[in-house]
Amino acid sequence: MCGIVGYVGDKNAYSIVIKGLRRLEYRGYDSAGIALHQQSKLTVYKKKGKVADLEDEVVGKDNGGTVGIGHTRWATHGEPSDKNSHPHVSASGKLTLVHNGIIENYAQIKAELIKKGYQFHSDTDSEVLLNFIEDIQINNACPLEEAIRIALRRVVGAYVILVLDEADPQTIIAARKGSPLVIGIGKGEHFLASDASPMLEYTKEVVYINDYELAIVRPDELILKNLGNERITPYVQKLDLELSAIEKGGYDHFMLKEIFEQPQTIQDCLRGRLDLTNGDIHMKGIEEYAAQLVIAPRIIILACGTSWHAGLVAEYIIEELCRTNVEVEYASEFRYRNPIINPGDVIIAISQSGETADTLVAIETAKAKGAIILGVVNVVGSSIARASHAGAYTHAGPEIGVASTKAFTAQLTVLTMMALKLAKLKGTITTERFLHLLHELQAVPQKVSDILENHLNIEALAKKLTEAKGFLYLGRGVNFPIALEGALKLKEITYLHAEGYPAAEMKHGPIALVDEHLPVVFVATKDAYHEKIVSNMQEIKARKGRVISVITEGDTVSPTVSEEIFVIPEADELISPILSVIPLQLLSYYLGIIKKLDVDKPRNLAKSVTVE
Repeated sequence: MCGIVGYVGDKNAYSIVIKGLRRLEYRGYDSAGIALHQQSKLTVYKKKGKVADLEDEVVGKDNGGTVGIGHTRWATHGEPSDKNSHPHVSASGKLTLVHNGIIENYAQIKAELIKKGYQFHSDTDSEVLLNFIEDIQINNACPLEEAIRIALRRVVGAYVILVLDEADPQTIIAARKGSPLVIGIGKGEHFLASDASPMLEYTKEVVYINDYELAIVRPDELILKNLGNERITPYVQKLDLELSAIEKGGYDHFMLKEIFEQPQTIQDCLRGRLDLTNGDIHMKGIEEYAAQLVIAPRIIILACGTSWHAGLVAEYIIEELCRTNVEVEYASEFRYRNPIINPGDVIIAISQSGETADTLVAIETAKAKGAIILGVVNVVGSSIARASHAGAYTHAGPEIGVASTKAFTAQLTVLTMMALKLAKLKGTITTERFLHLLHELQAVPQKVSDILENHLNIEALAKKLTEAKGFLYLGRGVNFPIALEGALKLKEITYLHAEGYPAAEMKHGPIALVDEHLPVVFVATKDAYHEKIVSNMQEIKARKGRVISVITEGDTVSPTVSEEIFVIPEADELISPILSVIPLQLLSYYLGIIKKLDVDKPRNLAKSVTVE
C-alpha cells in the first residue's frame, strides 16, 4: 500500500526522497511526509494530500541534510489527516519512523504504553510501534537496533519500517515482513524504497530484503541481520529496467501510456517463449515440473482483483485445452478457509506486484500442504516470485497507473502459453490446433495495435455516455470474465456503479435494471456463443436498453441490434479476450477524463495491496 523512500549518503536527501515519493505516489496518496537528519536534530514535514501539497508545505523552510526518510500514505488506521501522516515522532522526540503495513495487535500494545504514561498524537498503529520500540530501548538500556529486534518479535502483522535516531546521524535502520523493501547500492550512498523506481537514475545494483530481515544502512555500509541477530550476506542483483519505463513519455496519463504499450508488452511476453520455427513453447518453469503437472489432479488459481479475472479466463482455457479440473479462488477468501489441499495439487498464484498480501499468505498455506506453486507475476524478485517453486514473469514493465491494464493482458498471454505448454505435455491437444493457436498468439500484438489506432472512436462513444449513472457489462464463456473486468475498470476510474454478469444469467435478475437510460455493454465477439448473445442483445433492445457491443470484424448481425459498436480483429475464441478487453479499458479511461477525474490515482485505491 504505502510508499516508502529513504536515502543515506552525501547528497541532499530531501531532493532525492521527494522525487522518490512522486514516483511511489501510486502506492498511496492520502498524505505524504519526510524526515531529515539535520545537524544532530530530526526535522519532520508532513501534510494531508498529495506529494505536491507536501512540497508546497516545505517551500521556504530548511530542507538540508544528507539522510532522510519519506512516506506516501494509504490510510488503514486513522483517517487521512496531518496528524496521521508519516513520519511519526516518538514521545522523546529522538526517534522517527515511517511504516507500510498493519500492526494487528497495536491496541493491546497501546493500552500497555498508556498505562506507562505515553500519550499519542495520532490514530495510527505506526505511532504505537515507534513508541513501543523507544520504550524497549529505554527500559533495556539497549541499542536501537536491538530494541527494534525485540519489538518486531512481539508485534503481529505486516510491516516495512525505516527508523532514524537523533543520536545516530549517519544511519537508517530498516526491517520488513510481508511488505516489499529494496535497497539500492551506490558509491558512498544507499537508497531504500518500496520498489526500485525511486533509485533507477542513481544505481542499477539492488538488494531485495526478505521477511524477518533487519538492515543497518550507512553511506558506506549495508549490514543485514535476521531477528536472531545473525549476519546475512546481501545478495546483490542488477536491475533490468530503464528510467523511461516509469515516465509518461509524452502521454497525458500513465494509464493511457500503459494501454498503448500493450502491443510491445505482449510482444515482450511472447519473446523467447513462442517458437514458431520449431512449433513449440519454451517455459522453463513448466518444463521443470512437467512430470508433476501432467498428473496433477487439479489446478487452483489464486488471485485478487483484476488478476482474479485473468484467472477466470485461464480456467476456461486450461480446462478446454488440458482437460484438467480448474478452480479459481479469491485469495482473500481462500486464506481464511480450511481448504482441501492435497500433495500434487497445483496452485497458480497471479499478482502484478508479486506482493499481494492475501495471495502470498494463501500460497504459503497451500505450499505447507504439499502443493506445487507456480507464480505469474510482473515484478522481478517479488515475494510471490520467491515463494513459488516455479512460474513465469509477465515482462509487462512497471505499471504506474493504479488500475491495471497492460499487466492484465500480459497475464492472459502468459496463462495462455502455460495452458498450451501443459496441453502439449499431456497430449490433450492436436498438433494442428496447437500450431494454429501459436500463430494466433503471434498475431496478437499487431491486432492490439490495430484496435488502438481506432481509439478516437471510443473517445467519441464516451462523450455520448457521460450522463449515464450506471452500466451493465455482459459476456458469455471466455468473455464473461472480460465483462467483469470491464465493469471493474469503470468502477475504479469513473466511480460509477457497474455490474459484470454472465449474459445467460441476465434474465435471472439484472434485466430488471434495464431502461432507456442504462448502457449495456456486450462483449459479443464471434465464438460458439454468438447466436445466444445476440438473442440477449435483442432482449435488451426490446426493453429500450442502450446496447453497446464489442464485436468481431465481419459480424453483420450484432450491429443491427446495437446502438454503438466497436470492432476488433478476428481471432480464435480462446485468444479473443486479450483483444476484447482493450476497448473496455479505453472506455473507462475516456469517461474518467471527461469527468475530470485522476485516472492514474483513483480515490481510495492503491496499486499494491500489501495489507488486508
